[in-house]
Amino acid sequence: MHEHPIRQVPDDEHANLASETFRMLSDPTRVKLLWALFQGEHSVGALADMVGAAPTAVSQHLAKLRLAGLVQSRREGTFAYYRSADEHVQRLLTEALSHAEHVSGMVEHTYR
Repeated sequence: MHEHPIRQVPDDEHANLASETFRMLSDPTRVKLLWALFQGEHSVGALADMVGAAPTAVSQHLAKLRLAGLVQSRREGTFAYYRSADEHVQRLLTEALSHAEHVSGMVEHTYR
């Protein structure tokens, strides 16, 4: 018996949208950026410090994540502030990081 009911195979549109989300999450810097944004709104400079990347690289990643609809931004003077745009992605990333701990055999954080 199956634990969960068997669901239909997704249609092309939904399969493509899900695949695009995974593609956006396929970069370790983007994973770190999204995780930081789940904790609250931050500027590019603060995010660069948090994830250990150059501000220019962070800006490029954030632009891609914004275009994909995974982050939102607002301007305040000359600064842009970013925040997470999707709770579904937070749950997905939480599961992926928990899985990474399981695979590595090392539990360093609690991603719940």
